[in-house]
Amino acid sequence: MAHPELSIVIPAYNESSRIERALDRVMTCVAEQGWDAEVLVIDDGSTDNTADIVQLWMERFPRLHLVKNPGNRGKGYSVRNGLLQAAGDIVMFTDADLSAPMEEAERLIAALRDGADVAIGSRWMDRGRQTIHQPLYRQFFGRCFNWITRTVMGLPFKDTQCGFKAFKRPAAQVIFRLQTIERWGFDPEILFIARKLGYEIREVPVTWGHDERSRLSYLKDGMKMLEEMALIRSNSLAGRYDRAIAAMRDTTAMVTQPVGLATNVAVHTAAQDSGTVK
Repeated sequence: MAHPELSIVIPAYNESSRIERALDRVMTCVAEQGWDAEVLVIDDGSTDNTADIVQLWMERFPRLHLVKNPGNRGKGYSVRNGLLQAAGDIVMFTDADLSAPMEEAERLIAALRDGADVAIGSRWMDRGRQTIHQPLYRQFFGRCFNWITRTVMGLPFKDTQCGFKAFKRPAAQVIFRLQTIERWGFDPEILFIARKLGYEIREVPVTWGHDERSRLSYLKDGMKMLEEMALIRSNSLAGRYDRAIAAMRDTTAMVTQPVGLATNVAVHTAAQDSGTVK
C-alpha cells in the first residue's frame, strides 16, 4: 500500500457512543478533500465495544486501522503510540469529539507546508471562530491554566490544550520519543520539548465547538496537570531533556518504518517505549 501523505490519529477510550459519528465525519472529509491519508484509532483499553465498532468500519475502509494500547494508559500515551506508528509525511491528532471540524486540518497542513515543523490549533486566537462556547467556569479555569503554563514553562501560546495538532513526521519522531507525561498534561510537555529542539511552532486559529460530554475535570485533572508541569520543569532543570536530546544526535536510524499492512483488518500493537525519557 502506498505511503500516505497524511496520518490522522484519534485517541479513544470508551467512545462507543460517538466513534461512529467521528469516523463518518473523518472518512467523508478525507474523501471530499482528496487527501492521501490513513486514519489510526488508538484504543486506550476501552471496556465497551469501541474496538469492535472500529473493526467493522475497517472492513469498508482499507486505510482505517486500529491500534490497541496495553491497557488504559492515558491520552498522552495514546497520542504518542499513534504518532510514532503513523506512516504519513504529516502526522496529526484530533479528539474523538471532533470539537475542531476535520476540515480545519487544512489550516494546520498549510502552516507546515509554509515552513513550520509543528502546527497547533488555537481556540483563543480568534474567538469568533468558536461555534459553541464553553460554560463560563470552564473558560475561567482554562484561561487560568493557560496563564500558569505560559508563566511556569515559558510557552508563548494562547492555547496549549486544544486537541488538534499536526507535525512533520521527522519532528514528531523525535518529540514524542522524548515525551514522559502520559495523561492530560502531555500537551505542554511536547510543546516544551519542541521549543528546546528549536522546531518552529505555528499557532493557528481554528473553528471549534465545545462538547458537553468532555471527560476533563478542571479540579481533579487540573491539579494533576499542575503536578505534571512541575515535573516537566524539574526534569528540565535537572538536565534530563538535554541529556536525552544529546543521546539522539543521529535520528536517522530511529525513524519508525511505515507500518506494513497486509490486510485491512490488521490490528497493531503498542509502540515500543524504550526510546522515551525515564
